[in-house]
Amino acid sequence: DLSGLPASVIDAAKANAEEHGHAKGWLFTLDKPSLIPFITYANNRSLREKLFKGYIMRGDNNNAQDNKAIVKKMVNLRLAKANLLGYKNHASFILDDNMAKTPENVFKLMDQVMPKALEMAKKERVELKKLADKEGANIEEIKPWDWWYYSEKVRKAKYDLDEEQLRPYFKLENVRDAVFDVANKLYGIHFVRNTKLPVYQKDVEAYEVQNPDGSVLGILYMDFFPRASKRGGAWMTSFRKQHYENGNNVIPVISIVTNFTKPTADKPSLLSFEEVSTLFHEFGHSLHGLLSDCQYTSLSGTAVPRDFVEMPSQIMENWASEPEVMKTYFKNYKTNEAIPDELIAKIQNSGKFNSGFAITEYTAAAYLDMDWHTITEPFTGDVNEFEKAAMDKLGLIDAIVVRYRSTYFSHIFAGGYSAGYYAYM
Repeated sequence: DLSGLPASVIDAAKANAEEHGHAKGWLFTLDKPSLIPFITYANNRSLREKLFKGYIMRGDNNNAQDNKAIVKKMVNLRLAKANLLGYKNHASFILDDNMAKTPENVFKLMDQVMPKALEMAKKERVELKKLADKEGANIEEIKPWDWWYYSEKVRKAKYDLDEEQLRPYFKLENVRDAVFDVANKLYGIHFVRNTKLPVYQKDVEAYEVQNPDGSVLGILYMDFFPRASKRGGAWMTSFRKQHYENGNNVIPVISIVTNFTKPTADKPSLLSFEEVSTLFHEFGHSLHGLLSDCQYTSLSGTAVPRDFVEMPSQIMENWASEPEVMKTYFKNYKTNEAIPDELIAKIQNSGKFNSGFAITEYTAAAYLDMDWHTITEPFTGDVNEFEKAAMDKLGLIDAIVVRYRSTYFSHIFAGGYSAGYYAYM
């Protein structure tokens, strides 16, 4: 059952099992740091299917944790609120404050992207099937739980790039120090660990963020690892937003939250390149909060139009793959040797690999968000049928599942991205 999994993934699963009170065995969960490596490397197709289906069926099992009735209630309440305020639907209400202004403009943007992404995804699917056939896999068609597995094999064959080759260079502490130093070079600020600041969980790190003159600009918490009480994904949040009171600047208290693989007894936390990019991305959001200089909390930090809020994060994310940054900070945790130029070139060359899949599953979710929030009559139908119709309208292929299904689309139902998930584009 562990066949194909790298040693680091097996070790993490063993540690995960022990942490949850299992003396024997390996524990794989639906947390991304556990799920993604499993469906990428596990040779056991039925187990990949079991884990993948467990992930996409969250909140949709007709039990006490089912979210379908909640989705229906929320979209109807949002429609009623928009109507009370004089808008024909929730998207029109939300977008009135955004740069896009209207649902029509959002659809126009996405309509330029989706056909091209889908066309590329179909070509990628053909490539995956060819490899599966070559290996004698005897599968009729590529299923969603096959995509990660065979795309990793294609990437390795095409670019001679194995994700496990990269991990030793992406020790979490090195990546953290890289984002700190890039911010120092760009903005002159310093990050100083302060162990006297209270933390809400033992693994959380607290930093004073200082201006060039040593004065305190803000406080930054970094919360890296999964735990039972923590939702998945990665995000930035503010415990206190920067503002002025009686003429005095009240400094912000900002937090970056991720779900990276925890270190084991003999190995530090080693990130994938995607996770490196994620940390740089969320750090961009934190800078948006830390560098704020506004009178009112309602306008400070990330309180900007939803389709602008991703700009600082996207800019910061670009530094993750800059050769100068990589050569300076990304060093093998065993030998301390800098990542070689050869590997940097491979990362750069493979940058657009599998982009048809990535853009298609993302854009499908952006359409789903907009479809839910452009209804003009109270929704009384079946949530899954609505979602299927939305995906069928796009021509989404069976091999790709929308990045977030309605029942666990926390960006739009638990976060601030309703009628705004397109903003990442």
